[in-house]
Amino acid sequence: MIPARVIEAKRDGEALEPSLLEDFLNAYVRGEVPDYQMAAFLMAAYLRGLDDDETEVFVQCMLDSGPTLDLSHLPGPRVDKHSTGGVGDKVSLVLAPLAAACGLFVPMISGRGLGHTGGTLDKLEAIPGFQTELSLARFKKVLEDVGCAMIGQTTEIAPLDRRLYALRDVTGTVSSVPLIAASIMSKKLAEGLDGLLLDVKVGSGAFIPEEEHATDLAQKMVKIGQTRGVSTVALLTAMDRPLGRAIGVGLETVEAIRCLQGDGPADLRELVLVQATEMLRLADGDETEHTARERAAAALSSGLALERFARLVEAQGGDPEVVNDPERLATAPVRETVSATADGVVVEVQPRVLGEGVIALGGGRVLMHQPVDPGVGFEIYVSPGDAVTRGEPLGVVHARNPEDARLGADVLGRAVRLGRPGDPVVRRPLVSGRVDGAVR
Repeated sequence: MIPARVIEAKRDGEALEPSLLEDFLNAYVRGEVPDYQMAAFLMAAYLRGLDDDETEVFVQCMLDSGPTLDLSHLPGPRVDKHSTGGVGDKVSLVLAPLAAACGLFVPMISGRGLGHTGGTLDKLEAIPGFQTELSLARFKKVLEDVGCAMIGQTTEIAPLDRRLYALRDVTGTVSSVPLIAASIMSKKLAEGLDGLLLDVKVGSGAFIPEEEHATDLAQKMVKIGQTRGVSTVALLTAMDRPLGRAIGVGLETVEAIRCLQGDGPADLRELVLVQATEMLRLADGDETEHTARERAAAALSSGLALERFARLVEAQGGDPEVVNDPERLATAPVRETVSATADGVVVEVQPRVLGEGVIALGGGRVLMHQPVDPGVGFEIYVSPGDAVTRGEPLGVVHARNPEDARLGADVLGRAVRLGRPGDPVVRRPLVSGRVDGAVR
């Protein structure tokens, strides 16, 4: 196997023989293919695509590059959730402890920020002391004791995907349907799950904006999961606007805690309950949607989910006092309010502009190992369809210095687009579709 010939073949649109692609990927794992050649291959795959057989090779090689978990000893169903990534998407921080409070075991292996979207691990690490890099033995112990555990890919679990994930982030090859499918499903299949819920974002702020292509991704992932014996469901959810108000790792963590406290934006709470309902029904197919939702809502409003989150934070080395006082999280010292310059109607809040704005403020990555500033970001006060008057606040920039605050103010002003009454408003349904693998 000559790496350059493999790259050329994919560059020219050829479908690679499974054995040849397997050799190439395994050579990368062994260090015989350098990052620069893999980056070239990823770009060729992004441009030319991967067929189902090639995607399956990626999934299998990622799985085989490390051990898989055996969690069959746990006294309850093992169900996880994964999002394809969105601006302001802090659902996992609420959903994992909520599902655990309802009796599920949630072994969540998550990722860092990817492209213009924030990552669950970065949000958790905004909590002082929170450790996302645990050994598998400690991961299992937290899972047994708390009912959920939230870590990043260890050097043990799917290490091939871990390396490719970081490389895709900085080479403009994130939004490839087969690469996304293989990356997500390899991590999740390694967790030893009974059920898996997939949140596939759709809209201008998603990696795959078009519903047709997002549906294709959902179907591919559901098929991979079902074929391997994991009950899998995918929801198509809105990312034509940010989810909730907060954008930026620390700000989003605060908002997630507020949701666990019974507060927080209505759209965030609703999506959490919809997804918790799906997870409970994946665990028990006989439970009705109504009963599952009632159970989830009760665990959220009663404080059981908040208590479970506090246990999770403490078990993973974090400061549990943030649960009662989220303001203990790091904040940026400079804040600038951006107000409407005229009367009008909010016709669009552009999530990608805001996500890229967070990166410009230092709250995301341009280079693979770049640190993330947990205090910077945006709070958005308006949603598409809202009427505003001149001088009314549209949002606040959280920045490290006055120059960055001015930059952020320009970003926020561009992201919130005002029009006149009667102008078309961009607003997708919060949940627009469901894929469950059933023959229809």
